[in-house]
Amino acid sequence: MKYRTDIDSLGKVQIPADAYYGPFTGRAIKQYHVTGSKSHENLIKSFVMIKRSAAVANMRTKAIDSKRGKAIVAACDKILAGKYRDQFLVDAINSGAGTAFNMNSNEVISNVALEILHKKRGEYEHLHPNDHVNMSQSSNDTFPTAMHVAILLNMKDTIPAIDTLIKSLTKKSKEFSSFKKIGRTHLMDALPVTLGSEFAAIATSITKSRNVIVAATKELQYVALGGTAVGTGANTPKGYRKIAITELGKISKLSLKPEKDMQHGLQSKFAVANLSSALRNLALEINKLANDIRLMASGPIAGLAELGIPAVHAGSSIMPGKVNPSLAECMNMVCFNIIGNDTAVAHAAQSGQFELNVMLPGMLKCMLESTDMLKNFLPIFSANLIDGLTANKEKLRADIENSPVIVTLLTPKIGYLKSAELFKESLKSGKTIRELVVSKKLLSSKEVDSLFG
Repeated sequence: MKYRTDIDSLGKVQIPADAYYGPFTGRAIKQYHVTGSKSHENLIKSFVMIKRSAAVANMRTKAIDSKRGKAIVAACDKILAGKYRDQFLVDAINSGAGTAFNMNSNEVISNVALEILHKKRGEYEHLHPNDHVNMSQSSNDTFPTAMHVAILLNMKDTIPAIDTLIKSLTKKSKEFSSFKKIGRTHLMDALPVTLGSEFAAIATSITKSRNVIVAATKELQYVALGGTAVGTGANTPKGYRKIAITELGKISKLSLKPEKDMQHGLQSKFAVANLSSALRNLALEINKLANDIRLMASGPIAGLAELGIPAVHAGSSIMPGKVNPSLAECMNMVCFNIIGNDTAVAHAAQSGQFELNVMLPGMLKCMLESTDMLKNFLPIFSANLIDGLTANKEKLRADIENSPVIVTLLTPKIGYLKSAELFKESLKSGKTIRELVVSKKLLSSKEVDSLFG
């Protein structure tokens, strides 16, 4: 392999001759062997859009000459079109405040721009990663801004995925609206409900969670770009911030607004932690749904067997014909990971000191991972599990007939103590409450029907 010699503030670094990254990246990739995964596609897009917007703002404020500025813009456009993505090599979890990833971005854009100017890669005296690509910026304001943009880009697909689940649950609640069943509290028989009302209730819970997520997402529209190192806007030309954020909003197609308190924007990660907790709360509701489906579909002989689940693949490598709630189990694991990611985000959000929270890469990895899992799997879960659920009407009806707990419905007619006696007798004799009530002439069969439905 051929190498070129790049120079940074620490000295000389040997870089593969065909690489578009530079010395900072060369050093960083030797240090940050963490997740084994490169940074997320939407983080790359977000950073490149920020660099492009900064170059436009720097040209309009006369901070950079148009020759260099246009080369940077053209380089960014090439990357946004899909080129050079393999040159963003820094691990998803890297240096505090994401400096390593910011510099990876600066160096790739710089070397692409150098070729546009008919210069060689590494000839930074003509267009420098720090002096020109990073002009009027710091890792401290670009990474927080990129975090917000990357998460917002992911949310464009995540919220519709949640809506798909709500739609499936609502449809199923209507389909099951006439199927009465034994309710359960403390995992024990309780008063009858309908299978449809159970699905309607979880649809309500997830809708409420969805609405909180949408509200939390709006907080991410406020960005601290232009705050540079400590939120004071040092080394930015007059008018730069407004132009840069406006340009970023245009190219990202997001409704971005300047954070009024830039120091807050750099030191606090309230908006990110707020959305993370909202995603966690959604995961809690979906996890309950998955658990309930697994219980209701258990059997088919020795379980509850209230629901039939579609077979998406064989359930066992040794037991022929077995069908497992595999998609519900997968959803459980997705929810566990989202809950765990929120814990990591919470710790990261409170771990910043003074003017900067430096735990950004780890926080962002968790947020993008959680939203990736939701947007990828919720449509599959909805279409291939929820939409295919069937009700075991005979089992539902039999459970109501056979459960002594429905004696509760008789209490207004015959009193609590008499009802309790019937409950005990039913358990001991194996006779149904209906049989006992009618045989003892406490109520007629017609009266029982009117109570039990």
